[in-house]
Order: sequence, then structure tokens, then C-alpha cells
Amino acid sequence: MAENNRFKKNYSGKRNAKSDSAKSFSKKKTLKKSPQRTKKPKEKAKPSIKIAFLGGLNEIGKNITLFECEGDIILLDCGMAFPDGDMLGVDLVIPDFTYIEQNIDRVKGMVVTHGHEDHIGGIPFLLSRMNIPIFGTPLTIGLLGNKLKEHNLFNSAKLNVVHAGSKVKLGCFEAEFIRVNHSIPDSVAIALHTPAGVVVHSGDFKIDCTPFVGDMIDLHSFARLGNEGVLAFLCESTNAGRPGYTATEQTVSAGLDKLFIDAAKDRIIIATFASNVNRVQQIIDMAHKYKRKVAYSGRSMVNYMSVAEELGYLKVPENIIIDIDMLDRYPREQIVLITTGSQGEPMSALSRMAYSDHRKVMVGEGDFIIISANPIPGNEKSVGNVIDELLKRGCKVVYEGMYDVHVSGHACQEELKIVQKLVNPKYFIPVHGEQKHLRKNAELAQSLGIDRKNIYIGDIGSQIEINEGYIKELAKVPAGKVFVDGLGVGDVGSIVLRDRKHLAQDGLIIIVASLDVYDGHVISGPDIVSRGFVYVRESEELLDEIRAHALDILEDCADRNIHEWGTIKNRIKDDISKMITQKTGRSPMILPILQEV
Repeated sequence: MAENNRFKKNYSGKRNAKSDSAKSFSKKKTLKKSPQRTKKPKEKAKPSIKIAFLGGLNEIGKNITLFECEGDIILLDCGMAFPDGDMLGVDLVIPDFTYIEQNIDRVKGMVVTHGHEDHIGGIPFLLSRMNIPIFGTPLTIGLLGNKLKEHNLFNSAKLNVVHAGSKVKLGCFEAEFIRVNHSIPDSVAIALHTPAGVVVHSGDFKIDCTPFVGDMIDLHSFARLGNEGVLAFLCESTNAGRPGYTATEQTVSAGLDKLFIDAAKDRIIIATFASNVNRVQQIIDMAHKYKRKVAYSGRSMVNYMSVAEELGYLKVPENIIIDIDMLDRYPREQIVLITTGSQGEPMSALSRMAYSDHRKVMVGEGDFIIISANPIPGNEKSVGNVIDELLKRGCKVVYEGMYDVHVSGHACQEELKIVQKLVNPKYFIPVHGEQKHLRKNAELAQSLGIDRKNIYIGDIGSQIEINEGYIKELAKVPAGKVFVDGLGVGDVGSIVLRDRKHLAQDGLIIIVASLDVYDGHVISGPDIVSRGFVYVRESEELLDEIRAHALDILEDCADRNIHEWGTIKNRIKDDISKMITQKTGRSPMILPILQEV
């Protein structure tokens, strides 16, 4: 309005040209003398950050994530997973490291959130192929170092201990370690300060105001980051389908106390994760209270506890720990045996006890067995089988929700909401869980006001690019599952597993024959060997038919002057398979073995 009035004053009434010209000149002169406004230089556009998910999505375990910004790469965690029922003979499942190897010259290091196997179990296999610096909290590095000793990698490994609240510079990344509560001490979330913005990864966490060991989660740091501005939040999803809050670890002590009273005249055997240091501490405290001795069973349990005690995370009263070989020297009611096998793993100590295959412990009446863990999704059947076998032997078994003997280490819905709201990210990415977990976590974020287009649910091999202005999916990177079988890493693939499954379901028939080197006619055989197909003594007629049919095929090939072994073997496989299927409805693997004489 003031501007309009000025223009009205200047251009109303009679004026001579000279006067107007003078005023105009005077005004221009005044403007010329006034200081010029300096233009602000345009802010340089922030770069993007790429995130590749090499594990931990649409599965439980095998967590590993790759971050890339301005040519620098860092890794977060490198875990393993246990094989499922279809992976016959496989010991472990680890991530595919192909994409890391392709970019190894740009990898600045790895940060680790905590010491559970699903976050550090794959590191020895990675370090056997490339040596990169690794940063983690004291207990995490202690447990990892113990694993690396088993693989003869400890002396060459570049292990670096950091504490919660510290920051580490890795190329253009600055990793900030934030204390969280979990079922193992020294767990952290990671905030990555990058030229593209701040990216927060929650790791595994819950909110426990009264943790058994250490301080409660550092919510202040999450809130500080949220106030400063967070570009993206990668949040764990394991318990996203569970309403409310996860119970505090303190509830377990009360539950154990009641069970120790109930089992006053029994030997107590408690199965838990070897890495659950807090739970083992609670058991030792309870054993001390009721004047019992404690023994460990399972190599991983012994190793983990020795590291935890050495680093001061496990407080053990004097003379309470005994060797497992000394169990028979004490009355049953004075013993607590802490063992591995809470997930029903076939080779674990508890499984061997259940199936009378343990060299040092026989279980039966008078044993009070507590399974202090919930089954990981996919392990329910294995755990159930172990419980059944223990019950058959007369043991008393406490499992799952029968008593308060286990609490989860993962945040339920209300805790997830609290942390998501504090972090207040622009983009939200649920991680660590199966599809149902990821989608439920995404729904929680959406209910808190995050736009659906700013939420990304990925898969193993997915790669995304995040910028202040967008989030977009890029071409997939090499990723998947690598099977560890004995000393072999990656030499068992889908074809080998398919053959193993075929053998397990239908058995094997071997057809052995010696052929004349000149004309190809049969000199001896064919002999039939059956494994896992039929009981030989009760199926002699069928095996004679197979033998006769195989002989006819070999002679026919000789008469037709067919001497190419691949052709002969394929015909034996096809024709014998058809015959067996018609007669038995089964399709065993058929393996012809031919030799020339």
C-alpha cells in the first residue's frame, strides 16, 4: 500500500518536464549510492547415498547392509543363519559376498551392532577373503575375536574397540554408536553422518527402563538426531506384529526364582542362547542363592562365557563353576547345567541329551529342564521334537510361555513407535524380519505420519538411492545364500541340495556293469545296489526285473553300435525310471556305473 501511495504522489497534478527530470535524476542518484544487496551463493546440492541389502530382509538372520556415498563404502554387520529343513546336510548359511568383492577397493570398514550370531557369524568367512577394519563395542569385539581364533584369523584381523557414545570416521562416513537395550550387553544402534544426510540403523533393540545389566537405551541421542534431521531410518521389525511393550529382563529373575523352588529336589538343566549373557548371569545368581553348582555344556556356551567373564560382563561367585566332568561328584539337587540347544539344533547339547547321544550327560526322571528362549520362526518343529523326546524320558520340561523364563530382546509396537517418532526420519525402511514383519513395521510408520511413498520395503539384493528430494530403487546387486557344509564354503548349491532331497525322499539305485572294450556287449553284471529305495531281501523279484531290463538296454545299445557312454547312461536312467515308477509309484535316483574290460 505504501508503494502505491508513493506512485500516486509522483504522478498526480501538473509538473513541468524539467522538474520531473530533476526528481528522476535525483532518485536515480540516491539509488546508485545506496549499498548493493549481496546475493547468497546457491547451496551445493547434497549427494545421494546408496543402500544395498545383502541379507536380513524376508528372512530371520544373515543381517548385512552396505552403504555407499561419494565413492566410499562401509558395511554394517555380517551375520549367519541356521539352515531350514530343506537344506539337508548344510551347517550354516552366510551372505553372498560377490558385490563386496567387486567393490573391495572402496570399502572403508565395517561397524557391528552387537555380538549375536545373526550379526557377526558371517564375519570369519568374509575376512578369509578380504581383510577390512572392524569396529564394535568391547563385548562384541571380544566375542568376534574368539570366533576368529577358531578360524585362525585373529592375528591378522583389524579389530577396533569403541564405546557407546563414540564416533568413528570411515571415509566420508562418520559412524556414531548409540547405546540400546537388547538380550546381550554392549548393543548399539548406528547413526551414519554422511554428506547426503544422517542415516540411522537401529540394530536389534528394545526399551528396557530396568535392564539387568547396564543402562537403559539412550533415547536422548535418538531425539537429538531427530531434531537435527534424519534422512532415513532403518528400523528392526522382529516384533512389529506384537502389541504393547516387551517385558523387562527383571521379570525373568522372578520366574526363575519360582522354578528353582519347584525343582528343589531335581537337577536343573537350562537351555538358552550361548550369547545371552544377561540370562546366564541371572541363572548363576539364582544358583548361588540356592547353593547350587553351575556347569556349562556346549562349546559355544563355554567360549562365550569365558569371554564375557574375562571382560567383566559376567560376575561369577568364587567356586560356583564346575567342569561338566564333575557332575557325578555332586547330588543332583545341587546342580544347574546351562546348555545350548534352545532352538532344537540337531547337533546342540540339549538335542544330544534328548536323543541319548551326549557323551557326558544322561537325562531322565529327576531332571527339571527349562527352555529359556522362544523358537525362532522356522524352528518350532525342531524344538517341539526335542521337548517330546525329553518328556518321553521322564524329564519335567518348562518351555515357551509356561512361566516367565524368557523375555524377548526386540521392541514391540509401542517401543517401535516411540523410537520412530523420536528419530522422525524423512524416509523409513523396515529391516530384520520376514515379509509380515516388514509390512507391519511399515504400517506403524505410516500410522505415525510418514508418507507411504517415503517407505521402502526391500528384498535381498535390493539397492536404493536416497536423496533429500527422492528415494528410488536401483538395479539389484548380486546377493543370496551361500551354504557352509563342513569345511566347504559355497560348494553346495541348489543342484546339490536338490539331489540330496531326491536321495532322502526316494533313495538310490546303482547299476554296475562291465562292457567289452571292442563290441560293447556285457561281460559281467549288471549288478543292482539299492539304498533307501526298497528292503533288498523283500524285493528280490523287483530287483531281478530291473537287472534284466538294464541288461536288455545294454545289449540293444551294443547291437546298434552305440558306444557313447553318456547316451547309454541316459537311456538306462530314463527307461529304468519309467519302469520303476510304473511298478512302485516311486522315482529313486538312478546311477549307472559302466567300465570297459
